[in-house]
Amino acid sequence: MSGALEGILVADFTRVLAGPYATMLLADFGADVIKVERPPAGDDTRAWGPPYTPDGQATYFQSVNRNKRSVALDMKDDEDRWLARELADRADVVVHNLRPGTMERWGLGFEQLSEHRPELVYCAISGFGSGVGAALPGYDLLAQAVGGLMSMTGEPGSPTKVGVAIVDVITGLHADIGILAALRHRDQTGVGQLVEVDLLTSLLSSLVNHASAYVTGGVLPVATGNAHTSIAPYQPVPTRDRPLVLAVGNDGQFGRLCQVVGRPGLASDERFDTNAARVRNRVELIAELTPALADRDADEWQGLLTAAGVPCGPINDIRAAFDLAASLGLEPTSTYESDGGGGGDGASTTSDPIRLSSTPARYRTPPAGMGADSDEVKAWLRRDRS
Repeated sequence: MSGALEGILVADFTRVLAGPYATMLLADFGADVIKVERPPAGDDTRAWGPPYTPDGQATYFQSVNRNKRSVALDMKDDEDRWLARELADRADVVVHNLRPGTMERWGLGFEQLSEHRPELVYCAISGFGSGVGAALPGYDLLAQAVGGLMSMTGEPGSPTKVGVAIVDVITGLHADIGILAALRHRDQTGVGQLVEVDLLTSLLSSLVNHASAYVTGGVLPVATGNAHTSIAPYQPVPTRDRPLVLAVGNDGQFGRLCQVVGRPGLASDERFDTNAARVRNRVELIAELTPALADRDADEWQGLLTAAGVPCGPINDIRAAFDLAASLGLEPTSTYESDGGGGGDGASTTSDPIRLSSTPARYRTPPAGMGADSDEVKAWLRRDRS
């Protein structure tokens, strides 16, 4: 079965997370992604552990590098620099997340390559742009801090990072959207272009309603713990055995919640009869609901409330989350078609969440060993050398 991006060659000069995540998703849909790594250690995340797979590979690296080939190139070496340039000259897409200016020093900048390859799509991922912010290090935690996300996450007075490098992931997704848009434009015009994304503005865009509240209304969001600034009840509430999340988005749902928990009068109480009133009186509302929920376990409440059309659910660990997705037929894990020569036959990976009906994602090979494809790729690049 052909992939939607079959025939697209990606020269991948990325490392760590945002860039490798972006190129992995392109590879999932058929792009031939050749990952350039610096010898002898390669991508930093090869050493980011524990945890490790049973055969000793860092699971961090494994999470964002499937379906790629790996070539080891030392950019201090003239021959290897020539090979890197040859790879870029043959690619449809070049992606990097190195410090701004690094690719230019190697003769691999957008202007340098596009001068004789006007059809090239070139994606540069940075922490804070290629201008004034070029010298700032592009780490997810730093972006969460200076980008405002930590100020609104966690309990009041205790800024908290999100438990995963979410800004890197969002930036990688934005990079792919830009690349695909540029490829579509190239299909129409024959001309490529430069795609630039950065952690900071990707984060600011992803703040959605909070960003809009500030930009259009001058409102600064504050940390509210697990509660929602604009909806109530929209947070965990205690039950007899463990917390249950309520995600009540409208008055009809709130009325049904009140009926199921045996407090129908709350729906007509002027403190709670509209969402705005519930938000203003959130503390009082939770105080009213807590004793009503205390006589049943979370799972029992979930069954009763879900049957009544009230959105709710337990706070799962990751094992339970994967089990839930599997029980819903969402196939959250997949098995590699080949072991890639690395002895990983039958190993599993997290499934790509994008489901295409005709050209679905494929899981051809697990992440390649450092430089595993160097001989093959270098021989191909040297072929027809002038």
